[in-house]
Amino acid sequence: MGTAMMHNWYPLFQLCDSNFPSGAFSHSLGFETYFQKHQLQDRESLEKAISLYIRRQLIFTDGLACKLAYEAAEKEDNHALAEIDRLLIASCLARESREAGCRMGKRMAKVCAELYPSPLLSGYLKGVQEKKLHGHPAIVFALVGCQMRVPKETVIGVYLFSAVSALVQNAVRGIPIGQTDGQRILTNIQPEMNEAVAVISQFSTEDLGVSCPGLEIAQMQHERLHVRLFMS
Repeated sequence: MGTAMMHNWYPLFQLCDSNFPSGAFSHSLGFETYFQKHQLQDRESLEKAISLYIRRQLIFTDGLACKLAYEAAEKEDNHALAEIDRLLIASCLARESREAGCRMGKRMAKVCAELYPSPLLSGYLKGVQEKKLHGHPAIVFALVGCQMRVPKETVIGVYLFSAVSALVQNAVRGIPIGQTDGQRILTNIQPEMNEAVAVISQFSTEDLGVSCPGLEIAQMQHERLHVRLFMS
């Protein structure tokens, strides 16, 4: 791998860092409901839940959206980006999770438009600020990755890993489990990430929005939990 190519990966690492002000580490996306019901109590149960989450929801929502947004960015197709944005918000039934995606997307777009400016990203941010678009981190991540000319499959894979990593680290605090157990999950799940990228490459816009009803219900129930560590 050439040095110049590796340099192009640095923005993706930056966006995945827990210090990046996107707000990702303030959300459990419904998993906190399972923590409080004691349905996820240890590394084994959490790892199974994360695996299901990847296969049943993440690849059909954020993962596929990242792929489609990257392809739209390659064509400089603002209409396609707006359609992906619309479908993402429409397919997210839980209010808290829907609002979480919008907040994270807007924050990420604002920061990235300053750090890695491009006409597409500036246009997307303007649409969000004017409330013509909703904002979503998967779209922003794809726009930055495409601009940096990182291969599409790499962008998708890194985004998936970033999403799962944030969820695992929040589970470390929420269940709680040890930091080492959290890292074991992230190690064990890597082959499944590769499979997810391969599956996503076969999907199109028609597949966007397939979700897992059980997790959606948990996301809705989260609004009424008496004590919460996370915003969603």
